[in-house]
Amino acid sequence: MEYYIKSEAENYSKILNDYQQLLDKLVEKYKANKDKYSSIVLFATGSSSNAAYGAVPYMTERLGIPVYVEEPSIAANYHSNFRDDILYIAISQGGHSASTIKVVKELVDKNIDVFVLTSDLESPIAKTNASMISMGFGIEEMPYVTLGYSITILLLILFAAEASYQTGTIAKDLYEEDKKELGIIADNLPSVVNLAEEWTNQYLEQNTDIERLFFIGYGAAYGVAREGETKVTETDHITAQGKELEEYMHGPYIGLHNSDHFIFIEPQGKLEERSQKLEKFLRLHSDHITVIAKNKVLNPKDEVLDLKINVNELFAALFMTIPVHLLAFKLSKVVNNNLEVITYPEFDEITASKI
Repeated sequence: MEYYIKSEAENYSKILNDYQQLLDKLVEKYKANKDKYSSIVLFATGSSSNAAYGAVPYMTERLGIPVYVEEPSIAANYHSNFRDDILYIAISQGGHSASTIKVVKELVDKNIDVFVLTSDLESPIAKTNASMISMGFGIEEMPYVTLGYSITILLLILFAAEASYQTGTIAKDLYEEDKKELGIIADNLPSVVNLAEEWTNQYLEQNTDIERLFFIGYGAAYGVAREGETKVTETDHITAQGKELEEYMHGPYIGLHNSDHFIFIEPQGKLEERSQKLEKFLRLHSDHITVIAKNKVLNPKDEVLDLKINVNELFAALFMTIPVHLLAFKLSKVVNNNLEVITYPEFDEITASKI
């Protein structure tokens, strides 16, 4: 897990060089049907869903049409009205998700445009006759995916950048500025890893009694908060939740305990002042408040991790998940959970959630 986190910089650079070839079929399909497509739907579960939420704000902003994330199980079993004016993209890194395969098969049978983003072109989902998009980095040999999560976000953002530019939705100067900022992120990822490692070690020294951990985010950082819930729950077996800023403020805050730990994912975006108000409230009731910031925060308090990357907030999920992933990994050692041992080996045998 640690190896894949630290290999993101190398893989980002590779994807930034190869993305036009990887995404060519998808971009051409979008160009040919731009006037037809009213929206885009991303089918995903687990970390793939978290990654999708991390990319949606940029995709929506640049493409100028709504982009939605949907659970494939709900869609396959309860949504019968698939439409040909929607571009469907299914995300399944390993290619074995039963619910994603089911909805893709149904779309193929109905002759509706659907593309699949996967790292394994020999997997069961690759046999559905849908159009495949290789993730371009090989197969991640670890069930707690980190690199694949990040590459998913990068590819979705690059698709939106390329498609919006080639269809004239955005001007060349904005397209070039976006690509420049993506390059800045890739160049600075090793520094982000170093900052995150130092912060993670300090955080775990100061917080030895974590029972409930909440990640709070907004915009692209909402996907990071969701990923925090997924990874900490998977690797550390403690209660973790990832909440959108306003979602937490509308009900869940009433159930807070003094012992709760909170990590704000702060991308310095439109809702920064709103986020600071929630932080101010929580500090009245909890001594365990931490902020992971993209660059700098307003009125910084103790325990702020400054990742020192000053780019558009829409790119936040591309690098702000690194400390979250490292925290999940290092916490697994603290709680003595061996990630090489499958916790419930009978699960897939009984549920067949993976084919």
